[in-house]
Amino acid sequence: MQYDELVRAGRIRRERVSAAEIRQALDRAERDLKLASKILAEGYRLGLRCGLQCGAASRQGFMFAQGFRPASAEGHKNTFAFLRVALGKEQGDLVTYFDRMRNKRNQAIYGMAGLIAETEARDLLSKASQFVRLVRTLLKRAP
Repeated sequence: MQYDELVRAGRIRRERVSAAEIRQALDRAERDLKLASKILAEGYRLGLRCGLQCGAASRQGFMFAQGFRPASAEGHKNTFAFLRVALGKEQGDLVTYFDRMRNKRNQAIYGMAGLIAETEARDLLSKASQFVRLVRTLLKRAP
C-alpha cells in the first residue's frame, strides 16, 4: 500500500505543516517521555499512558514532516497504517508493537487492575525512547 491509497481511502490527507508544528510535536514527545519515566516510579498504569502519549506525539511529528495528517475518524489506526508504509518492513516490528500497545491503552485508562505489569510499562518507555530517536534521525536525513 502506498500513501496515495491511504489518501484515496480517506485514512490520511495531504497537508502542509509548519516546521514549528513539527518541532512542537517532537518536543512534546520528549517531554512526555521524561514525565513517563518519573511517573513510572509511582504507577505503571500512568507511566504507560504517558509513554503512549510520547509515542503518539512522535508519530504525529513524523507524519507532519512527511506532509500528511491522519483522518479524524480512527486517527490512531490511520497513523499506524501510514507508518507501515513510511517505515516499511525495516521498522515493522516497532510499529506493530506500538499498535498492540495502543490496544492496551483502553485497559490502562479505564483501570482494569493488574493488566499492566512493571516490565511492560518499562519496555514501552524504552521503545518510545527508541522511536523518538528514530524519528529525529529520519527527519535529519530528509531532504
